[in-house]
This record gives sequence, structure tokens and C-alpha cells, in this order.
Amino acid sequence: MKETTMTYQSFNPATGKLLKKFEELSDAQLETKLAKANECFAQWKKTSFAERAKIIGKAGELLHERVEELAKTMTLEMGKRIDEARGEVEFSANIMAYYAKNAESFLADTELNPELGDGHMESSPIGVVFGVEPWNFPYYQLARVAGPHLMAGNVLVIKHAGIVPQCAIAFEKVLTDAGAPEGLYTNLMISHDQSDKVVADPRIKGVALTGSVAAGRSIAAGAGQALKPSSMELGGADAFIVLEDADMEHALKWAVWGRMYNAGQTCVASKRFIIVESVADAFIEKFQAGLAALEAGDPLDEKTTLGPLSTEQALVDLLKQVDVAEKHGATVVMGGKRLNRAGSYMQPTILTDVTPDNPAYRDEFFGPVAMIFRVKDEAAAIALANDSDFGLGGSVFTGDLERGKRVASAVETGMMFINNINWLDADLPFGGIKNSGYGRELGDMGIQQFVNKKLVRYVKADAPA
Repeated sequence: MKETTMTYQSFNPATGKLLKKFEELSDAQLETKLAKANECFAQWKKTSFAERAKIIGKAGELLHERVEELAKTMTLEMGKRIDEARGEVEFSANIMAYYAKNAESFLADTELNPELGDGHMESSPIGVVFGVEPWNFPYYQLARVAGPHLMAGNVLVIKHAGIVPQCAIAFEKVLTDAGAPEGLYTNLMISHDQSDKVVADPRIKGVALTGSVAAGRSIAAGAGQALKPSSMELGGADAFIVLEDADMEHALKWAVWGRMYNAGQTCVASKRFIIVESVADAFIEKFQAGLAALEAGDPLDEKTTLGPLSTEQALVDLLKQVDVAEKHGATVVMGGKRLNRAGSYMQPTILTDVTPDNPAYRDEFFGPVAMIFRVKDEAAAIALANDSDFGLGGSVFTGDLERGKRVASAVETGMMFINNINWLDADLPFGGIKNSGYGRELGDMGIQQFVNKKLVRYVKADAPA
């Protein structure tokens, strides 16, 4: 009899109470699901875009219809405030609808103009794609692989995070209820060892991961060893640059949102606030006031403005990071402690005086911790923004659009936003460079990640003598 480690468990981080446990799949059960996925691909790849769109489009409709139910499950499992949870479900619905509508045009043949004859590039699915997805956006992370890759003609097997098993089950049910054939989208509650075996399985033709740098290195190494294409969306330490000509009130509203959305547990959150010296004092004072105004409470209560971290371990780890930063010379301007209440809540925290020899300088703080740096001018801001092992996103706030474009072009990262941090659009490619990974999700680029781009050429010519 299989001994289970019960790694798939729902805990309510607002109360610390266990909601439900789930057993991992046995090896035999995993084999059955992989075989069914492979069998499904043989038929799914032959279906028309119109037939695929009926199912994927319907899934989007069901996400919209079930927004309250799905949002509540998310809030109970990982603590996301209910209004943010509803927004995530709606965005996930939009992603499914977006690809149902646009996939055919995105993958249409591209005509070429060779010197002799004619030719074109055509796109075809590659097979079963394995996705490893994180807990911080339990539906959005699934939608942004399901929408494009299923519409492209691939099928998916997904290992979701262990702390959101009920969200994983609910999303799979959305696809099933939308009419997906068995094996089209399969949730796998499997161990890390089993996950490694799935990566190596010859029936798996591509691997997509969103997660930590350590997880990315491990999964990418396995995919590379098997010569399989992969996409890696990893961590971030995004710069939030405020120049002296910025609209300060506008920048501050985005600063609070950019650091505190999803309790700060967002890879593309603003984490390093780089402020030109002449406006730094005013920014810090008002930013601190904005964070202090947030009120902790039940994340199911719409009046709550500060929710818990996803797990008790996440809180403990973050508190240790702050402690290490302080011991290496950082100043804790505010916060730095857990809140005195039930659940895994942390005070909004600001660190200053973080020098390059401090471990915090290159760390990612995955929670409500902001580092603030003072710089003398635009050039110094760009240099500091680029002095990072990460390169996911970033933003610049300025009263001069051309200046903003210049700074955006100079910062070494996958995405830059001028006077906003609005990455919530299905048609905007999402991804980074350096330790933030490689590949792009969403937009036209996202659907190209796991398709074969085949050259077809005709020329009337004799073979060379």
C-alpha cells in the first residue's frame, strides 16, 4: 500500500486551520493519466480551431459564471483578499476567451519570399505539455498556459502547488464541464520525484514552469537533458523608479498597490523603490503613511485591506529575511514583525540603508517588504535598477513621456511600465531575463512557445550536378 506524505493540504492562512487533505497519485494512477493525455493528443491535434474554441471559450464563460465560488476557494486556501480573488478569476476568464478568439490568426501560415519558388511557415502542436504552477495566482497561472497551449492543439498535464489543491481541482472541473475530452487537461497531485519522472517521460514534449529560481534550475535542467523546449517564469526584484519630475500622488498610489497587491506575493511586484534624492524624503513619508493605513482582517471581508501571507512557513521565512537584512546594517523604518493576531499576517515593512554587501540587496522579498534606495539622478537610478540578478519587470514615474521611454529602454528587464504597473492584459507578453527566466506567456508570443514552426518550400529546380 502506498504511504502518502499528504503534501497536498488546504490550510486557511487567516486562521491556521486545516481545511482538507488530499493523497498523492500512485505511480500506477499517474501512468494511467499520462497515457490518457497522450491518447487525447492524437485526436485533439486534428480538431479545428473552431471546435477547440467552443470548449476553451465555454471554459471562459464558466469561470465568469463561477466567480464567487472560485474566488472564495482561493481566499480560503491561500488568503488572497476576496476582491482581488474575484479580479483574478475574471482575468482568467478573459484569457480563455482571448485565445479562443485569436488563436487561429496567431498561428496562421506565414508567407515567405525566397529568391526562387515560394514557401511558408506553418505551425503545429507538439504534444503533451507538462506545467508546474505556483500558488500565488491559483487560476490565472493555469489559464495562461491552458488558453494558448490547448488552443494551439497541445494537451496539458499540470502539477499545481500543494497548498491550493481545491483550486487545482476546481479549474480542471471548469474544463471538464466545458466539454473537454478526457485527457485534454489533467491535474496531477504528484510528488517532486514523480514530477522529475514526468519531465523525463518521452510522451512529454514541452515543460512550462512558474516558480522559484531553484525550481526553475531543477526543472529546466531536466527538460534540457531530455532536449525538450521549456519556458521558465521565475522570481523578480522589480525596480520602481521615481524621478524628480514625477506626479508624486500618482506614483504613491501605484507604489502602495505595486508592493501590497496579493499581500506582496507577486513575482512582478514592485520590490526595490529607487527614488531620486530631491524627492526621497517626501516619498518615504507618504509611502509609509499609505502602508500604515492598511488594515488587517478576514480576507473574505471586503473591508479588509491587508490579508495574510499564504502559509505560516512563508511568514516565518520572510521574518528571517528581514532579521538577516537588519543584522547586516539595514534600517527597519517600519514594520518587520508579525501582527499580533491569529493567522499568518505580517506588518507592512520598509527597509532602507541596504548596501551591496547585505544579502537583502540581491534577495527577493515575497511579501509586504519594500526596500527604498536614494539615488542622485536618472543615470544612477538606471544603474541601480540594472544591478540585480533578476530581470522580470519594472516601472518608471516621470512627468516626461520621452524621458520615461528612454529610461524604460535602458533598464535590463523583460517588461517596463511608464507611470503605471498594469500587466493585467491578456494581449501583453509576460516574461523576463536573467534569473527571472526565459520564454513569454500571453499575447501572440505566448501561443508560439510550444508549437513546431515548420518551413514548407516549393521550387522548380534540378538537383545540383
